[in-house]
Amino acid sequence: MAILRINAGPEGLSLHDRRTPLPAALAEAVRGSGPVVVMVHGFKFLPGHPVHCPHRHILSHAPVRGDPRAMSWPCALNLSQAPGGTLGVGFGWRSGFRIRPAYDRAEEAGAALASLIGRIRRIAPHRPVRAIAHSLGARVVLSALPHLAAGDVERVVLLTPAEFEDRAAGYLASPAGRRAEVLAVTSGENMIFDRLLETAIAGGWRSRAVGRARQPLPGTVNLRLDDAGTLAALARLGHPVAPPARRVCHWSSYLRPGVFGLYRALLQAEDGLSVADLRAALPAPAAAPRAWSLALRPLPVPGNAP
Repeated sequence: MAILRINAGPEGLSLHDRRTPLPAALAEAVRGSGPVVVMVHGFKFLPGHPVHCPHRHILSHAPVRGDPRAMSWPCALNLSQAPGGTLGVGFGWRSGFRIRPAYDRAEEAGAALASLIGRIRRIAPHRPVRAIAHSLGARVVLSALPHLAAGDVERVVLLTPAEFEDRAAGYLASPAGRRAEVLAVTSGENMIFDRLLETAIAGGWRSRAVGRARQPLPGTVNLRLDDAGTLAALARLGHPVAPPARRVCHWSSYLRPGVFGLYRALLQAEDGLSVADLRAALPAPAAAPRAWSLALRPLPVPGNAP
């Protein structure tokens, strides 16, 4: 399986290996009719870095060994570049290792992502564009929406998004945001990271992170992976997901057993599961947990997933 690896850098968009001009590679890659799935990484990645390159980590078919978080998204989503099939696009951006500059650069990367999606739509307007992103990568995708036209992005899966509810709501109020189907995957396991984001960027508790929002973002479905009723509903849909195994984990939204079967159904198939299907099947939206609530209650016994 091959995917198209594209980076956003100081010189604009380019292929990761730079052996082929981007316009030619893009025109060849988007031939076909299946969905285009854009994958966006989060914090602490630098394309081309010998250790922290996302294309050697979660965006690779064969991630570096020794890091338990380095699972292959392309393999988990069963993506290929075969004509007529789903096209996977690994989108790399220079997040770096300091949270405040990374948060600011995520918005710049969002404008670059919008440029890439615009090119894809011009070349292949018949191919639906979908996206999956983790942490600050969710901010990249959300901040791309105001630069796009309605319908340019069909469906978005945001994994423990590192963004604030008011800013996310503003991005989603754009024409592209209102048209897109958006799933926000959250969990109390990420509570500490949500609090850290609020402290580092907002200077305290004045703005709530998406994972602690009192209500789901406008027009979105909030999938709480620490909610027993939600896990039971997913199992009834044929997508059993394991219960939390740790009280604190920023990566469980893609490492939890069973989650990628759900994401694959949402992103890969042309006529598969929709976000509307999820909305109809899920229980009433679970309230965001109070600070440390997951740490204060016992974890489920492994193997007893609903």
